Parts: sequence; structure tokens; C-alpha cells
Amino acid sequence: MAPTKKRDSRKLFGQPAWITLEGGFAARQCVIADISSSGARLVLDDINILPARLRLAFARDARTGRTCQVVWRRGKSVGVKFVR
Repeated sequence: MAPTKKRDSRKLFGQPAWITLEGGFAARQCVIADISSSGARLVLDDINILPARLRLAFARDARTGRTCQVVWRRGKSVGVKFVR
């Protein structure tokens, strides 16, 4: 029997955040719907503009935040995992 993969526990968050693209430009506001130690679900108007990698910050200052990789897109939501 294959071992089951356990997801990190997610916490409802509902806080605003900013997405910046490579180079720290084009900051777009989003909402972090839920978050865990390994990733987050973001909500924004146009998920199709997002590249495969982005930076997520809790402040508009692009020098802070976490690098993320998009793992899924659905409606106005996008799932990201935190990467180094």
C-alpha cells in the first residue's frame, strides 16, 4: 500500500498581500485566502497574468516576501508553493 501524502495544515487568512514579478516590478494586490508552511491560496482578479514564479509579500515593499511557484489555477484563485 502506498503511503498517503499528508498536506500541511492550512489556516484561513483573508489578508491583503502583493505579488511582484521577476525584477521586483509590477506589484499587484491580492488576498491570501489561506496559508500553510508550504504554500498559500491567493485570490486576485486576473490569474492569467501570473508567470510560473513570483514573489509574494505582506507589504508593497518588494524587498520582503517569499518566492513562490504556481501549482494550480482555478477561477480567481491560484495555489502557490513556497520555494527557495
